[in-house]
Amino acid sequence: MTKENAHRIVAQNRRARFDYFITEEVEAGIVLTGSEVKSLRSGRASINETYAGEMQGEIYLFNANIPVYEQANQFNHEPKRPRKLLLHKRQMNKWIGAIQRKGMTLVALSIYFNARGRAKVALGLAKGKNTVDKRQTIKERDWNRDKARILRGD
Repeated sequence: MTKENAHRIVAQNRRARFDYFITEEVEAGIVLTGSEVKSLRSGRASINETYAGEMQGEIYLFNANIPVYEQANQFNHEPKRPRKLLLHKRQMNKWIGAIQRKGMTLVALSIYFNARGRAKVALGLAKGKNTVDKRQTIKERDWNRDKARILRGD
């Protein structure tokens, strides 16, 4: 990896691409306390079932589990607190308008540290898949796996 695009992924929501159609993606900063950053740097976070939504005119990340950092003692954080996301005002208005439409939601795809060492969240504007769409996704994945196996000659 080159230094320009180097980033270390801390947590990924692999299920998001299976459960949702991701139409757009955006990178957002996240407001964290010191103990949360330390906990993320140790690689302990879970963003399964994490989503972003509007609260008080801002976009917040809900349900992200960043466990307590044991060495922080009394200065620790609440593991599942809502965390403010940092976006430009125009982007924020665009995403708030999109999630107020029927069936759209903002799903966290990954949390990572960028090349400058800042914690970032990759968000995707998503529309839920129904069971038929999920079956189609499974069929495509299996076919691509079989196709690769045939081309390799196994």
